Amino acid sequence: MSAATASALISLRDASVAFGAVRAVRNVTMHVAAGEFIAIVGANGSGKTSLLRLLHGVVAHTGSRDVPRPSAVQAMVFQRPFMLRLSVWNNVRVALWLADRTMPRALRDGRADEALRRVGLGDLRDRPARSLSGGEQQRLALARGWAVRPGILFLDEPTASLDPSAKNHVEALLADFAADRMTLVMSTHNLGQARRLASRVIFMDQGRIGIDLPTAEFFAADTPGRAGLFLKGELSWLLDG
Repeated sequence: MSAATASALISLRDASVAFGAVRAVRNVTMHVAAGEFIAIVGANGSGKTSLLRLLHGVVAHTGSRDVPRPSAVQAMVFQRPFMLRLSVWNNVRVALWLADRTMPRALRDGRADEALRRVGLGDLRDRPARSLSGGEQQRLALARGWAVRPGILFLDEPTASLDPSAKNHVEALLADFAADRMTLVMSTHNLGQARRLASRVIFMDQGRIGIDLPTAEFFAADTPGRAGLFLKGELSWLLDG
């Protein structure tokens, strides 16, 4: 057994996802190890989000998806996170209650306060969550994810709809999470973001993993095949068959 397999939090083996006649993920075998920051990149329609959701366990699939610690909490942050019609603080408290309904109220309240301070929203705790700006809502989504102490935090294009300042703030938070050894798996169309944040990059191509390499190797000048074309902007942004 390889070191990657032995330390895996999630393992896929020959796993596929189909939506009707469309095969979104095709025969993928991979592992996610503790402490990694994985960026999933590729053209539109290449299967990035479908692979992310397969890893998260929220889509039907064939093949095998193995989670050695099934009791470990997983959390996901979406490109446009859903905000409850509650205060900023209560949005975090509800997330904690859903993750562990046995958690004492005092601990839940304290964890919510800590999470809001961590993402710079402590002063906005009593504001309606839906009145926040897009960047603030994304930081609140990160606070909810961080607060539940997930074994893995999944992120689907977390900065795609944000302005540059908000994007930089979110990236800084993700870098802090990674420095604390949180395991993160993120889909992104932003290659600069993948280079800045990730320890490993997976290139999806027509539903398959085309390349899976440490970040520095992925962005090397001699990246081969369609991944190299993608890095040069010469690969169509649409799936071509």
